Amino acid sequence: MLIAVCSLKGSPGVTTLATALGARWPGQENPIVVEVDPAGGDLMARFRLPDTPGLVSLAAAARGRGHADPNLIAQHTQLLPGGLRVVLGPVGAEQTRAALAVLASGPSSPLRRAADQPDTTVIADCGRVDPDSPAFPIIRSADAMLLVARPHDDELAHIALKLQAAQQWSRRPCFVLIGDGYSTAEVSQALQIPVMGRVPRDARGAAVLCGHGTGRRRPDKSMLGRAAAKIALNIYSHGHARTASHGTHAPHLRLAVPGEPISGASLQPLGPQTRNGATP
Repeated sequence: MLIAVCSLKGSPGVTTLATALGARWPGQENPIVVEVDPAGGDLMARFRLPDTPGLVSLAAAARGRGHADPNLIAQHTQLLPGGLRVVLGPVGAEQTRAALAVLASGPSSPLRRAADQPDTTVIADCGRVDPDSPAFPIIRSADAMLLVARPHDDELAHIALKLQAAQQWSRRPCFVLIGDGYSTAEVSQALQIPVMGRVPRDARGAAVLCGHGTGRRRPDKSMLGRAAAKIALNIYSHGHARTASHGTHAPHLRLAVPGEPISGASLQPLGPQTRNGATP
């Protein structure tokens, strides 16, 4: 299964969520998180890891052998504390875009080929995305797309303008809110979007996932980790239901409900922002 995690504006915590999903993935499977953010990766610096193996070495191998080997990605991973497998993106945007020119080209990317293997999940950290992003082909081929946003006026207005187009990017688009702001119900009502999940602000939990945690605090003990676990279980369950039905009658993870066109004006009825950090 291939999951694309991205935002339409700003930096609401896409990398942290992608890492949290991988760390809290259900079952016995050990997913692979791949940094394909065109702006450059964060995990190398966060965890003070070497620059190879990673996305650049993966692209070089794909160029040399082609995209056919489904085990290619696993050969270019490093381990985070706790054992999560990651393919590190280079810090520089220029290097990342050059690697994506190889990895996202052609009818099937190495990420897609790896994700098509039994009991294999690839979580792609795509950063901020639009149709011009070099990571866009990876998003289009994903089994699920998580759109991440903070529930604030500026981000929601931006999303409202791009939402209809974004729904065409994925077969299974999902919406995840990060932190305090408008309540989940207000966002869902104003934008006509069922929100799949909400991740609370949890600086200590995020610090663990960013390599800055102290003591013995684990991701599964944090508010961030518990919220990520619920989202991961939802995606995992739908993915296995789709596989069991051979993709014909499995339930779909839907983003927006049919109705009136969504525009920036949809945000007007919300009124003053609340800071209650309400959860679903």
